[in-house]
Amino acid sequence: MNGNVAVVIAFSVALTCAATAKRTAPVHIPLPRNNPLKNIEQQKQENSPPAASLFSEKKLPSLGKAMAIGYYPRGCLQGGVELPTTGPTWQVMRPSRNRNWGHPELVKFLERFAPLVAKATGWKGILIGDMAQPRGGPLPFGHKSHQIGLDVDIWFMPMPDRVLTKYERENILASNVVAADGKHINDKIWSPADVVFIRTAAEQPEVERVLVNAAIKKELCRVESQNDRSWMSKVRPWYGHDDHVHVRLKCPADSPNCRAQPPVPGGDGCDKSLDHWFTDSILRIKIPEFGGSSAGLKLKDLPAACIAVLNAPASPASAAIKEQSEPRR
Repeated sequence: MNGNVAVVIAFSVALTCAATAKRTAPVHIPLPRNNPLKNIEQQKQENSPPAASLFSEKKLPSLGKAMAIGYYPRGCLQGGVELPTTGPTWQVMRPSRNRNWGHPELVKFLERFAPLVAKATGWKGILIGDMAQPRGGPLPFGHKSHQIGLDVDIWFMPMPDRVLTKYERENILASNVVAADGKHINDKIWSPADVVFIRTAAEQPEVERVLVNAAIKKELCRVESQNDRSWMSKVRPWYGHDDHVHVRLKCPADSPNCRAQPPVPGGDGCDKSLDHWFTDSILRIKIPEFGGSSAGLKLKDLPAACIAVLNAPASPASAAIKEQSEPRR
């Protein structure tokens, strides 16, 4: 009897151990499959057209409160405003590019700056190059920045005393004020008025940077050596910029998603740091006119709000504004 009990107990223990082992044994759980929707979306982004082609197709600005979105070389413009192609003291060049748009602060700046610099230099006015596209964004050629409506190119060539024809605006070349060696200014073209032109731009409180060719910066350092050069810190050397200045405004207060540029370094920029721009390796760099260094950006590379700007309806008032501002033939 006792033997039978022992057998039953042993059998029960064995069953219990087997059940416990079964419960604690590792169980193989298959990994979840990749999310097919996520893969499709990723493929769409990778195969989508360059953002430059999408933004350049938009001929009118978006509806919505004007805002600069993102960073100067990576962003867009909501509610852009057009600068009329002809004003009392300015004329827009290359109007066929449709790049005479900007944040309202930029348009107001130019409307105020043009007569100011005309008076200071004795010019009839200024010739304005590229600003931004109607909705900002990357441009298919010519610039890495000019994307958020706060950049403008202004030619060194003074405005003539007549309204240029459409043909002239598309074909006249800006005056290159830098010598062929890239180290000096061209004395035959450069004038004291050009110094006044740059200084007037840099002295405006809303201006963040004034970009010029290094040879121009070098000349400013020379001729202004005995004068107050507090404005010179804003004037920075950059590639190209031998026939125009590039004026950049600070982020407006109404654009919380505008990313500010780091403050300019201290000093007037006339120290040894300027020598770097005259080394052979830098002087050999050629900037292609139609290179489009931002042409490879995709929508995913821009702030998310730029997708909404791109897809937004056009501002209803802009068509009438554009028609009124067309230059005569």
